[in-house]
Amino acid sequence: MPFLCVNVDHVATLRQARLGTEPDPIAAAAMAEIAGATGIIMHLREDRRHVQDRDIEIISRTIQTKFNFEMAATEEMQSLALKYKPATVCLVPEKRQELTTEGGLNCIGNEDRLRDYLAPLHEQGIRSSLFIDSDPAQIEAAKSIGTEYVEIHTGHFADAASRLEQKAELEKILQGIKMSQDLGLKVNLGHGLNYVNIYDFADVPGIYEYSIGHSIMARAIMTGIDRAVRDMVEIIRTFTD
Repeated sequence: MPFLCVNVDHVATLRQARLGTEPDPIAAAAMAEIAGATGIIMHLREDRRHVQDRDIEIISRTIQTKFNFEMAATEEMQSLALKYKPATVCLVPEKRQELTTEGGLNCIGNEDRLRDYLAPLHEQGIRSSLFIDSDPAQIEAAKSIGTEYVEIHTGHFADAASRLEQKAELEKILQGIKMSQDLGLKVNLGHGLNYVNIYDFADVPGIYEYSIGHSIMARAIMTGIDRAVRDMVEIIRTFTD
């Protein structure tokens, strides 16, 4: 059965709107774990727009499942990962002006740099994932870098303007999943997945993990974090592997 890893960045976004202390993403992470999440995601952006260094420090000491540290491939983030030793780092692209991550990491032509970047993390037993678009050349580059996982970007699928466009994006993702698995990579999916569109992956074998944040926290405003996480866990439990 695939796993659910819950992103709590949006809890931090709400906190930072008032530059206060609540709501606390650490408390949200603990509640998500109790409700059945098998991992917690935090993305520490270079501009610190939501998650703060304090959050990374505390979650590394309090997490009961596994911590997935999303980050740009910078020297600063590498140092923090080596300091706090998350279970997994997921390398993502960053642009200061974007509202949220708009696409996958460009691995093509960056294989040597990213391989060297990940080497000290791998030496410390930290697993790695690369957040990439479902593109054959990107998948091949990710494999050559030596990562254990790829997280295939599902944002274009989720944001498609029509069902016809959505199906076209879905087919690209399905082909990318199979290619990644054939190359020996473990496959995660993430970005824009919600309680409706996730059903398009119900019969897709071999997906290791779903990384979901916004839709869960949006529902949590109405129903509470416990119910929102349990609802998503129950959906994923119905999927075949």
